[in-house]
Amino acid sequence: MAPLVGLSTASVYPESTAHAFAHAARLGYDAVEVMVGMDSLSQQVSALKQLSRHHAMPVCAVHAPCLLVTQRVWGSDPWGKLERSAEMALEVGADVVVVHPPFRWQKDYAREFVWGIQGLEDATGIAFAVENMYPWRASSRRGIEVYSPGWDPSEESYANATVDLSHAATAHSDPLAMVKRLGKRLRHLHLTDGSGSAKDEHLVPGRGNQPAAELLGHLADTGFEGHIVVEINTRRSGTVAQRTVDLKDSLQFVRDHFVTEVVR
Repeated sequence: MAPLVGLSTASVYPESTAHAFAHAARLGYDAVEVMVGMDSLSQQVSALKQLSRHHAMPVCAVHAPCLLVTQRVWGSDPWGKLERSAEMALEVGADVVVVHPPFRWQKDYAREFVWGIQGLEDATGIAFAVENMYPWRASSRRGIEVYSPGWDPSEESYANATVDLSHAATAHSDPLAMVKRLGKRLRHLHLTDGSGSAKDEHLVPGRGNQPAAELLGHLADTGFEGHIVVEINTRRSGTVAQRTVDLKDSLQFVRDHFVTEVVR
């Protein structure tokens, strides 16, 4: 099976979750990844099901509310957030929950995280794809480790992982090497780009220095069957028209580069 090419609702911010479904349907995406956040629609199963039906646009993944800015969404208990994310995924027909590793100050959560994720997968049948993150740094100097058990999911025993190319750029790590280390454990890709600055940029793929095209070619050649989700920052697009161009260009990038070696 060819992977679904999805659009993250985060890619249209400051437009709403509803706008993300409309953009995805109009531009020809296969699915949507819902970032559960401050937009109330992103927290409501009934609203998401209605949007999915209206636009004939399935939900392939739910991104749990684990950003700093969403620490109070669905309460403060991190396990409760993941349980609600799995419930939402089951209700809307998604098979993946994207989750970040714990912050180091979440000591109890971090201590139980690896085996706790496995337990949730066993109990729900949902793939909890742990995402690569990055050290925090104010410049090009050495970063501060803020995630526990660590920001690189390939170093842990997770059954499923997400690789984000912008996060790899910020971490100064090689996303293609990470993908190869993960092998079949790679369940989900956040297709984006970055320049290697201290800022998590989420550029349109092809506009940074990450090996996005080579990585897509590798996934095509190795029979990747997970999700490829465009997660870019369009806040600086300026207009809805330019945002649409950026979303369209990102989708075309997948179509151009997720091709097998035989075709190339």
